[in-house]
Amino acid sequence: MVFKDYYKILGLETSRVSIDEIKIAYRNAAKKYHPDVNIGDSLAEERIKDINEAYRTLSVPSSKRKYDRIWNSHNIVNKKFSFKGKESFVKMFFGNIKQNRQDTDEGKEKEPLRGENVETEINATIYEAFYGLDKKISLRTVEGKMKTFTVTVPQGIRNGEKIRLIGQGKPGINGAKNGDLFIKINIKDDKKFKLQGCDLYTDLCITPWEAALGTRVNIQSIDEETKVYIPQGIQSGEKIRIPGKGYKDGRGSRGDLIAEVKIMVPKKLTNDERRIFEQLNMISTFNPRNE
Repeated sequence: MVFKDYYKILGLETSRVSIDEIKIAYRNAAKKYHPDVNIGDSLAEERIKDINEAYRTLSVPSSKRKYDRIWNSHNIVNKKFSFKGKESFVKMFFGNIKQNRQDTDEGKEKEPLRGENVETEINATIYEAFYGLDKKISLRTVEGKMKTFTVTVPQGIRNGEKIRLIGQGKPGINGAKNGDLFIKINIKDDKKFKLQGCDLYTDLCITPWEAALGTRVNIQSIDEETKVYIPQGIQSGEKIRIPGKGYKDGRGSRGDLIAEVKIMVPKKLTNDERRIFEQLNMISTFNPRNE
């Protein structure tokens, strides 16, 4: 594959240029080789394609960093090859001469490059995320070794939020800083609670007579027990909202606890219970199939 020197194509001598300098160089090169100025010149057409290609790569910081690694490696190889050619010429006439400047010149070309960031994700239960905890995770480094990190999950972290560990990403090159490690937190529902936004959803199981007569019952939220009113004639599937008893919203407040009513019928009846239900069956005119 032929290496294209995008900096040379834009008329730049070094990679140590800002995005603004790249834009200026691109405008000047594009103006010089524009098809309207070079009508019928096939070389100019090819040149403008290379100019556009160079600008697309160098004008985006992430793609510029990747290209710079290739550019630096290419230049170092060329410099070594060029130097060896000169060294052979010198040896022909003057014998062996130590070229101590080689290492110095190469050192100047070694541009520090910050290490890449690393992203991973871990699961946490609703209780762990609500109260916060320290969690240990193990990741494999670029050398293939396992490294253990202690991650502090703050109280009330939101689902999908990321925790940043500075300097724990891939190592920097030529003395540059390491990248960072970003850990995405996935909050998993459990048997009792389900999380939607800042609201917690749970089931509220009641008896048929509680549903028919109405009552007050205790319900367990994530951090305490609270009392709720069951209105007379409530139906299965209806929801009762308890304000301020949900998940933390990150602003010092909390969402709501939403309890879905489930009317439970006893699987086994005592003799007295059976007799009462039979009497109710005889005297009641209620038929839900006719509603």
